[in-house]
Amino acid sequence: MQRFPRENCGIFGVYGHPEASKLTYFGLYALQHRGQESAGIVVSDGKEIHEHKGMGLVPEVFDESILNSLPGHIAIGHVRYSTTGFSLLRNAQPFVVYHLGMTLAIAHNGNLINAYDLRKQLEEDGAIFQSTMDSEIIIHLWAHYFYLGMEEGLAKALSKVKGAYSLVLMTEDTLIAARDPNGFRPLCLGKLKNGGYIIASETCALDLIEAKYIRDVEPGEILFINDKGLHSIYLPPAPRHSHCIFELIYFARPDSRIFGRNVYLFRKAQGEELAKETKIEADLVMPFPDSGNYVAIGYAQAANLPFEIGMIRNHYVGRTFIQPSPTMRDFGVKIKLNPVKELLKDKRIVILEDSIIRGTTCRSRIKTLREIGVKEIHLLVSCPPHCFPCYYGIDFSSKGELIAASKSIEEIRKFLNLDSLHYLSMDGLLRASDIPKQQLCLACFNGEYPILLEREFSKTWLERHGA
Repeated sequence: MQRFPRENCGIFGVYGHPEASKLTYFGLYALQHRGQESAGIVVSDGKEIHEHKGMGLVPEVFDESILNSLPGHIAIGHVRYSTTGFSLLRNAQPFVVYHLGMTLAIAHNGNLINAYDLRKQLEEDGAIFQSTMDSEIIIHLWAHYFYLGMEEGLAKALSKVKGAYSLVLMTEDTLIAARDPNGFRPLCLGKLKNGGYIIASETCALDLIEAKYIRDVEPGEILFINDKGLHSIYLPPAPRHSHCIFELIYFARPDSRIFGRNVYLFRKAQGEELAKETKIEADLVMPFPDSGNYVAIGYAQAANLPFEIGMIRNHYVGRTFIQPSPTMRDFGVKIKLNPVKELLKDKRIVILEDSIIRGTTCRSRIKTLREIGVKEIHLLVSCPPHCFPCYYGIDFSSKGELIAASKSIEEIRKFLNLDSLHYLSMDGLLRASDIPKQQLCLACFNGEYPILLEREFSKTWLERHGA
């Protein structure tokens, strides 16, 4: 099992540009960090819809000829790492269906916690599913309530689902964005120089195509964009907003702005808070690239210690890299990160990391550093210990495989063979975020889930994760 949490998904939408498919390609390219399993684009010229999806990275799925075969001024796109549904082409998004002479398409970032019961009820009512994604449930519900009209039908459908969703949807002539009332996942609105509009998971996708950021899609908002302009309706508000703190800690690109906070500056602030909470005598500060880079910069500046890149990342390790045999068990770690021996030998070092999930990869990296003669190793983690799984779209390990769920900090320190181990406190994390605690989802740290997990929670998720 991998050490890092799996990415959730990235979504992108265009309205009002003659080369919508190419803009979507670049938007998805900017959001590639949010999912490397599959990619897809659906476009419309106002009358007909065309689509192309495939397994792999964005430039592996699309080329110039494919994009030229996708004409239209409206488009939605998706990059995926599955949190529900198997890793199969039929589960690639956007998902497209035909209903009452109309085409409906959806791309979803998040996870529905009542997917099992909704799907069961829909199947009992005669619905035939083409995939195992919870995203398809939303389309079936929309079609079921379409007699209320496109807008009210979608609002009724979304009122039935529980959990996290940021969505882009489209018909032949309308682009739609929607965000769950808790606002778990980010979603923003931008404007093109030609007057067209963009919907994207993160602002970094707007920057690449030179679109101007207008605002975030609000929690509970359903935004319709067509030839009449922009129009919004709203779902009943949630008791509180629940922005996912791990979007800021790990997922979002550092050049993005989400939940009103610049990600790069947030991560530097985490490092500054760690410097306030720990006093370590050391020769240098370094990250485990790339996740710890910006926290390490903040820590080094605040602690007045030299910042170095003590481990070099190989950026060309592909997803299909041949796995090492058991007799080469350390090779898989070293192919990704390799230490600069002459820099680190006989040194006291402070390493910054964004999180420790299972601990096995981190342990191998520490072992490598010990072998080259590092004198002292102090590991600082830029968030509190992860003790609880996420049910809202981040595929954390089950609770039984989260190292902090079963071991104390001292036990983790010994397991990793560290001279010291320090986690950022909850108060320090909140100070770094500069977002009120009541607007954040911190469930992976404290087990306080914003949406209660009732009987209807997806049994398939529970069986899969052992939670």
